[in-house]
Amino acid sequence: MKKILVIGDSCHDIYHYGHCERLSPEAPVPIFKEIEKVTKPGMSLNVSKNLEALGFEVIHFTNEEEITKHRFVDVRFKQHLLRVDRGEEKLVKKVNIEKVLSVKDIDGVVISDYNKGFLRIEDCIDICKSYQELNIPVFVDSKKRKLDCFSNCWLKINESEYNAAESFPDNVNILITLGQRGAMYEGKVYPAERVEVFDVCGAGDVFLSSFIKSYLDTENIQESISFANKLASLSVSKFGTYVLKPEDLKV
Repeated sequence: MKKILVIGDSCHDIYHYGHCERLSPEAPVPIFKEIEKVTKPGMSLNVSKNLEALGFEVIHFTNEEEITKHRFVDVRFKQHLLRVDRGEEKLVKKVNIEKVLSVKDIDGVVISDYNKGFLRIEDCIDICKSYQELNIPVFVDSKKRKLDCFSNCWLKINESEYNAAESFPDNVNILITLGQRGAMYEGKVYPAERVEVFDVCGAGDVFLSSFIKSYLDTENIQESISFANKLASLSVSKFGTYVLKPEDLKV
């Protein structure tokens, strides 16, 4: 079993399912009646869970502070009505970089950086440099706009993040996810299978995890992007943050 190190901010995605049948007499707003609450792993925790589903042994470093994202959803129409985020009033405590760098016997490193403060610029530089010296590949998904700190890595970002980025390192492999259009690498678009989209939440995490699985197994970039596209397409056909299941891997 391959072993992988995941570092990054995490949260809990909490889905409040219910229905709205009337407006409040106090204001023109819908009255939400909750019938079920479901908690799912979010951010780097979702990446970690998907890597475990893909057969990895995962070592995970993440924030101790609780971050929650509450989504209120009408069950009849699968319509998001409101999202309430908690625990992001200030930056979370930064990673203990010494503990991270003490992990050596691994097959890959994943930086799942949602820019909540757990990974600072200097931490990203140290992680990338230290593991590259050990010839261990580093895969990155980051919400930072200045991306110079991720030199010599695999960098996965979506199209809007790519367009908003202020800087890139000189030496980096960039995978750009394009939503329903697939993904782009070195100017070539790898199309995704057309599916009915229910929820895009967490699809980037599934893409990244799937790409890492295939690439570490085959070192074939095209095959790995195609595999990642297939599983990401499957994830958006489900509702809520999605963790892969064994039957999903038979694509």
